[in-house]
Amino acid sequence: MTIKKIAMLSASVLSLMPEMSSAQDSNIAEGADVVTVTATRSARNAADVVGNQASVSGAEIEFISPTHINEALQGIAGANISRNNGQESLISLRSPIFTGPGACGNFLTAQDGIPLRASGFCNVNELFDAFSEQASRIEVVRGPGSVLYGSNALHGIVNVLSKEVGDGSSSASMEGGSWGYLKFNGTGATKGRNHGFRVSATVVHDGGYVEESGFNQQKGMLRYEFDDGNWEINSNIMVTNLDQETAGFLVGVDSYKDPVLARTNANPEAFRKAKSFRYWSTVSKNITDDVRWQFSPYTRYMDMEFLMHFLPGQPLEENKQKSVGFQNAFYFNEGGNLEIIAGFDGEVAKGELKQTQANAITTSNFLAGTIPPGKQYDYEVDTMLIAGFVRGDFEVTDQLSIIGGVRAEHVKYDYDNRMNSGRVDDMGNTCGFGGCRYTRPADREDKFTNVSFEAGLLHKLDDNNNIYARYSRGFRAPQTTELYRLQNGQLVADIDSVKLDSIEAGVRGNIDALTYDFSAFYMKKDNVIFQDSRINVDNGKSKHIGVEAMVDYQFPMDVSVRANGSYAKHTYDFDNFSGAINWNGLDIDTAPRNFGSIQLNWVPANKVKAGLEWIWMGSYFMEPTNQFKYEGHNYFNLRVEAEAAKNITVFLRVMNITNVRYAERADFGAFGVGERYFVGKPRGFYGGARINF
Repeated sequence: MTIKKIAMLSASVLSLMPEMSSAQDSNIAEGADVVTVTATRSARNAADVVGNQASVSGAEIEFISPTHINEALQGIAGANISRNNGQESLISLRSPIFTGPGACGNFLTAQDGIPLRASGFCNVNELFDAFSEQASRIEVVRGPGSVLYGSNALHGIVNVLSKEVGDGSSSASMEGGSWGYLKFNGTGATKGRNHGFRVSATVVHDGGYVEESGFNQQKGMLRYEFDDGNWEINSNIMVTNLDQETAGFLVGVDSYKDPVLARTNANPEAFRKAKSFRYWSTVSKNITDDVRWQFSPYTRYMDMEFLMHFLPGQPLEENKQKSVGFQNAFYFNEGGNLEIIAGFDGEVAKGELKQTQANAITTSNFLAGTIPPGKQYDYEVDTMLIAGFVRGDFEVTDQLSIIGGVRAEHVKYDYDNRMNSGRVDDMGNTCGFGGCRYTRPADREDKFTNVSFEAGLLHKLDDNNNIYARYSRGFRAPQTTELYRLQNGQLVADIDSVKLDSIEAGVRGNIDALTYDFSAFYMKKDNVIFQDSRINVDNGKSKHIGVEAMVDYQFPMDVSVRANGSYAKHTYDFDNFSGAINWNGLDIDTAPRNFGSIQLNWVPANKVKAGLEWIWMGSYFMEPTNQFKYEGHNYFNLRVEAEAAKNITVFLRVMNITNVRYAERADFGAFGVGERYFVGKPRGFYGGARINF
């Protein structure tokens, strides 16, 4: 990548800045008083982090009162969370929206730094397992994470931080809104000399804008904190439950623009049920004056079933996983001129998956012959992961710091097929038309060893402004669904780990009332896993180049304005033909070149706040050959809150004020399906009250 290209891309984003203006309480350019934990798995001054980092504060989450986590992350440049339907989501961080088996492996999602799912068993919708509704902060890293994180921290990290005991404050809120939406948030805490407890719960009912698309969701957490000046311990138990009806894609060119058609659901029978249990702790102790030990044990259990309405025959998937693991690190000379973090992580897990089709297909002789009813997959996988890492942070001068680190990680999958192997049905019979669609490999073991590394520098221009540069490599091992859920007679998925090399540079800081954060990046991704004629292969390559900007300005008259924008180009970088069209050099599908938001906040009086938000999404191609395009969209949201009485706050939100018809996501279905969309919600009203005590 040439300096000229960087300059051209930077100019493109900067040219947008007159159109951007915004303000929220988010921590965007991370001033000296902002703390982050994601970079080093412990509290750090965010301004000293080598690399990008942005976060959404607990106060802002409370003001936004998101019905979905994507509403909370709109103010972060380069982060695009597609809502899909209900509580489902697809993530984009310096990347396209990835879909399909294993696509979730491009991102690491975590609660307090602990991944939400076991290695090899990610799910594209796993963010609904995080307790984002009552988070103390949500931190986002774009691009590869540090060497303290392993597989899946490829395109970025979303880390939801739990609400702490704090000063022992408690609150409760109730709100209602359009389409039968109801939400209760409650949290209570007590704090003693060395101990503290907090109990938090969220209960949500949504009737759904689209017919037969409502959901009920419950989340609960118990947190215990202990600090006697020698030992510091915090422990958490969390449970979640989701019972969701699901709307399928709306099919037809621009069908989402029709207000009647947009509410229809071609798959009223579709559903998703998911429950989870998690326990994790963080134990910290100063072993000597210069050495601190931090240990985080955890255990997880997930159980989910959903009707795969998007596949022929609509099979039912049932999957479970249970896992135990730990994160272990030693911090040497913490905060000194030469700080070293070294440690090792480990995890064992067992996952199982069953896919069953209840009824025969009657719409096509070919599909009926190749996809008979019955069990299609039934397997379990035992996994083991072990990793070691070391990372150094050297303060060369008062102005210059350099970092470097390396991580080695080994994962082993032990796969057990619990039904007959090969391209046959569940009774061992051969299908017509050349064979059954679904193929089951025989029992096998797979092992993957990967090494990641990072190097970077940070130069302080003055006390409030700095520049940084960072080179890093991320990786992800193949997911179990990519290895063992095969089709079209593929008996072995001979695929290897995906690797991504990233170079980024940025400048951030604050000048009087202006806070800013600008960054540019270039990433090259090798060994990309994708499906070619439903066969999993790993010879794909892609390039990702772009710039991101976040700016916040505080006016004297209690008005603040904040803007964030991303301009990036995500392209295929290998020869792969669809008909006569070569993908090489084309935009990756569902990869808008620009998107962002503006937030204008006004505080006209004490304990009164109003916020106007503009969301924009640029156009993007809906399939790899770039023949079909979604035009993009713009819409506005309004939020107001005020103290009605002592410790009682009332709030109102009007979402999509101008009632824009838009698509949350658009793509192009195979087998002649054509343009299809997840429908965005029209104008909606929400209101409620919150009491603090």
